[in-house]
Amino acid sequence: MKKFKLFTNIKILILISLINVNSYACMEDKSALLKMTQDLCYECMFPITISGLTLISGPMDDPSPSSRSPICICSDPFPRIGIPVSFFEPNRLIEVVSEPYCFPSFGFSATSNLGGMLGGNKQNGGTTSKRNFMQSHYGIFPVLSILELITDFLCMESSSVDYAYITEVDPLWNSDTLAAIISPEALLFGNPVTNLACIADSISSNFGYPIDLLFWCMGSWGNSYPMTGSHSAKDSYMADVAGIASKMIYKMHRELILWGSVGNQGLCGKYPMPIWKKTAYRLQPIIPVATPEAIVIGQTGLNWDSFKNPPSLFNNYSFILFKKRDCCAL
Repeated sequence: MKKFKLFTNIKILILISLINVNSYACMEDKSALLKMTQDLCYECMFPITISGLTLISGPMDDPSPSSRSPICICSDPFPRIGIPVSFFEPNRLIEVVSEPYCFPSFGFSATSNLGGMLGGNKQNGGTTSKRNFMQSHYGIFPVLSILELITDFLCMESSSVDYAYITEVDPLWNSDTLAAIISPEALLFGNPVTNLACIADSISSNFGYPIDLLFWCMGSWGNSYPMTGSHSAKDSYMADVAGIASKMIYKMHRELILWGSVGNQGLCGKYPMPIWKKTAYRLQPIIPVATPEAIVIGQTGLNWDSFKNPPSLFNNYSFILFKKRDCCAL
């Protein structure tokens, strides 16, 4: 695993060396990170449960059941006996940008000499439908650890801030056909017939309870296939953006970059989870305009997208990703 991470970091450094910093691609804001920490919904990490009992409630319900066992026993990273604790940790960033190599969360942009049609656009998909295409970035952002709000807690991530994945250099993100290499099941689930089942997921998501069994559905945001930056255009542009961000989450799971941390299996550590669980995540739109609370995957834009896409700004967005964490705490 360490060799794989080293190899990945070397590739990213090589790609960055081909990129020239440029101030014209998107709006730059050097104080973006500070604003994000100010606008973050800290209450959205609740509820916190211990052995299945709610210790601190929050503005959103937890749609996935937590362990009700009074104790838990783990052998990794060291033998221990503890109690099951669960909460939603804000520890990742998802950016969705129409300008390639625009990084709104960190307030800088770049241009590339690599060539290719990488920019976001709106194009016809047949005679009647339209599709949006945007790039996405997956970043590590353990905000609670950065601000040192909670320290010496085994269940809290303490890694540094970094970009772990950018789709501008990923051919699978830019081609629906190539994406079938990592998601061949898209032929079965990415069609109008299976989309009928998404009606149930759409209704349930709007009550805050996405249906994990319907993994190919993203509630009111459409189908999770193909795992690319191409997404069927809806009436709500922000819902389209959130749909692309959700596809990025699923893609990270499929490529085993993002691992599961929910349920009894996640009490002692993270585990590979190539099929995502939507109930394990919350998204908070944070740039350019923050929402007061996070949203569940598939929640209709009627509830949250008003005035979140100012016409005077570029179409580049950031989301704080809250990830459900079940942990065996000392």
